[in-house]
Amino acid sequence: MKGQVQSPRMCRNIRTLFNFDPPATDDEIEAAALQFVRKISGFTKPSAANQAPFEQAVEDVAEVARKLLENLSTSAPPKNREEEREKAVERNRKRFG
Repeated sequence: MKGQVQSPRMCRNIRTLFNFDPPATDDEIEAAALQFVRKISGFTKPSAANQAPFEQAVEDVAEVARKLLENLSTSAPPKNREEEREKAVERNRKRFG
């Protein structure tokens, strides 16, 4: 994309949801959508004037995320949630001591 700035890191609050067994739940997808909308809007809790568009954006992002996850494919074996959690703990241990 023209003019796009590439960031080497993903927002730490948004977790990878693709290629897990069992697949991501609606709650996980909605939580990621909420974090995304919070990040780009700058609002943790929007004002009353912004509540409706904020909630609509969360719904829209969640819908698009569901479609994306349903349509992605890979030949890699599904990831195990517990193993991925343990890897994250180890990364944090190395990073923060």
